[in-house]
Amino acid sequence: MDVVQETVEQCFYGSVTIGERGQLVIPAEARKVCDMQPGDKLLVFRHPHNPHMLMLAKVGELQELLEQLSNAIKEASKHVAEVTEG
Repeated sequence: MDVVQETVEQCFYGSVTIGERGQLVIPAEARKVCDMQPGDKLLVFRHPHNPHMLMLAKVGELQELLEQLSNAIKEASKHVAEVTEG
């Protein structure tokens, strides 16, 4: 997977206002770039170090990220074991 470095401006899609019922609209460009479709399930997280910041993640994408991280941890553990034994 290639990592693309983007500027803050390239990742900014505008602002939203929370409606009376607590709803907000994700800007169309952000939905397009992130391939978000009606009916998609999103997880909402509070940033662990900033209680006023939320993060959204598509369920399937988060599952894939967790699998990649798990595999990376396994590989790193193998490498540490090899170095320690050698």
